[in-house]
Formats: sequence, C-alpha cells, structure tokens
Amino acid sequence: MASKQPILDYTDRSERDSGSDDARDAEYMRRALTLAQQGWGQTAPNPMVGAVVVSGDTVVGEGYHARYGEPHAEVVALKAAGERTRGATMYVTLEPCNHFGKTPPCTEAILAARIKRVVIAAADPTALAGGGARHLTDFGIEVDFGVEEAAALELNAPFFFAATNPPRPWVTLKLALSANDKMNDPSGERRWITNELSRQEVHRIRANVDAIAVGIGTVRADDPLLTARGVIRPRVEPLRVIFDRNAETPPDAKVVTTARETPTMIFAHHPTVQRLAALHNANVDVYEAEDLSAALRALRDFGVDHLLVEGGARVAREFLRQGLVDRLIIFRSPITLGPDGLSPFEGLPDAVNQAMTSARVVRRAEFGEDVMTDYALGEV
Repeated sequence: MASKQPILDYTDRSERDSGSDDARDAEYMRRALTLAQQGWGQTAPNPMVGAVVVSGDTVVGEGYHARYGEPHAEVVALKAAGERTRGATMYVTLEPCNHFGKTPPCTEAILAARIKRVVIAAADPTALAGGGARHLTDFGIEVDFGVEEAAALELNAPFFFAATNPPRPWVTLKLALSANDKMNDPSGERRWITNELSRQEVHRIRANVDAIAVGIGTVRADDPLLTARGVIRPRVEPLRVIFDRNAETPPDAKVVTTARETPTMIFAHHPTVQRLAALHNANVDVYEAEDLSAALRALRDFGVDHLLVEGGARVAREFLRQGLVDRLIIFRSPITLGPDGLSPFEGLPDAVNQAMTSARVVRRAEFGEDVMTDYALGEV
C-alpha cells in the first residue's frame, strides 16, 4: 500500500504572505504537486497528477491519481468538492485529458461541474490525451498555463521524456559513495557504504521506476535481489536488467533463482548455447545487444520509460561517458575508504566531469550522516 506522506512538500515554499493573484495560484498549485506525489509507484504508465478546487479563498476539494486505471485527480477533487464546484477554480498539475481511456475524459467532468477557471502547471505532451485545454476554452472556461511548470515537469520527467519518442528510456544513475568517491571496500570490512536510512530511500526510488539495472560485476560481488522492498510497494515490480556481455550470471544468483517471481532480463553479446539454455530454463530472458545503446533501444521498445542504473563502477562510468544519464543521484557517506576502492569517475573525459560539476541540483536531503544529492545532467 502506498505511503500517504509526500516525498517533497511543495507548500513549504509557498508565498502565502503575499496577496497577489500569482502568489495564490502558485500556492494552490504547490499543494496540487504535493498531492500528486501520493501516487508514487502506483500510476505508471500514467503520470502522477494532483488537483485542488478552490471557491473564493477556500479549498473545497482535493484529489490525486491514486492508481493506474482508477479515477484521475480532477474527478476525485470534483467529487470531494460536491456542489461547491460551480464558479470555482481548479488547479491541476497536468492538462486534463480529453479522451476515453481507462476512465472518461476529465474535461467533461470539469464542464459538468461548472468550473469557471482551470489553472494548469504543464501541458499534456501526448497526442492521445492532449487538447483538453482547447476543449475547455471552447466552452467558455478560462484556462491558464505554466504555474509551477518546472516542478510539474520534474515530478513526471520520464513521462514527458517518453512523449518525445526518444531511442532510450529516461535514465537515473544512483551511486553510493564514500567521502573520497569510492564505491566499494576491497578489504571486505564494509558491505554497505551508506546507512539504513539511505537504503530505505533507495527502495522508495525503486518503487517508481520501470526497471533496475546493474552489471555482472555487481551480481557477482553483491548478489543483489534488485526489488523494491520499502514502505511503498510498486503496483508493478520493476524489471531487473543485467548487463552481462558473455551471459556469465551464476545460476545460483538471486536474480536467477527468483526470476519466476520477478521478471529478469540479461543483455549479452554472442552468448554460448549452453549458457542461454540454463538461463532460459530459469525463466531469465536473454537478448543479444552489441552495445549499451542497442540494449537501451530494446528496453524502450519493451515499454521501459524509466531505468534506474545502480552500478557498479564500470557500468556507471560507461553511462556517464556516453552521455546517457539524465539524473545522477549520489548518496555520500562520511566514511573514507582505502585507495584501492573503485571510483565511477576515473578516466572520464573532462567534458563529462565539467558537466557534473556545473549540473543543476534537483534535490538535496540528509539521511542521518549521509547526504543525498540529485543532479540534472539532462533536461525534459
């Protein structure tokens, strides 16, 4: 069951002391953005959406898209407002849909409720669902766009990115690093670099992605399960992806022995017939890909819009070197490891290091003594 706690409370940044119309619009939209996040891990392939209905200076209804296939945020908010919708203003984080899908068009519900004005953070980029604003204006409803647009785009970045028909998924690279940029402790004394709180946050992040990827080195060294096991359980368990050029993933690895419960995919290049047979018998799908770009194209074709890459150093370095990372999340521990530890940044071109140095910070948070920083290496 999804947590009801917001991931980011946008209302903390409100300008409620200001009496301007723009400030009020921004405040109500930030509330809608906070509500939207309650759908974390439950709405894909739909985006997370929040809505607030305001009559005068009073919030009379709120809602969010709780789960794929269930009512959209606008309908939930209108139902909560009841008869108080006539002449009210609706704030919604994404342009209301204008088509019949799993649910009827939200535009028709808004028209039936006699809403006077609709404030939208971001336009719907899809050809199927877009056009809602135009439909509303055709029936005399005042529509305003762009309030807190940057925050709305960031909240559903993989959704907006996918709408541009890219040849790959939106990629988030997650790294756990020591204070001196090492990813592992060769001495074997430390299995974990970061603390329990940081690992809980990683499970929360996993719950909102379509696939989780590592290299064969991580499988051998850590034998990870690569599932989302936090407070928020995803509606659909993320696909597990292993980059394993020679299909050498051990048959007793957890990703293999649990493949009948959680879908697992290996990308290899010219694997032997014997290894293919053993993996297929364990219900692991093996696909041939000559390079990383080919693997990412295949994942996009399989419907993966958001890929979380968790390492190790070689895989991380290659994603960074090829400019395939859109968001770089670093969990930095205060501990220092020896010089023999692996670093994902060694040998990268100067241009890549400069891009990381100048990247916009999307979010920064503390988890005990660990510090998490989310960098924007690509934009929506």
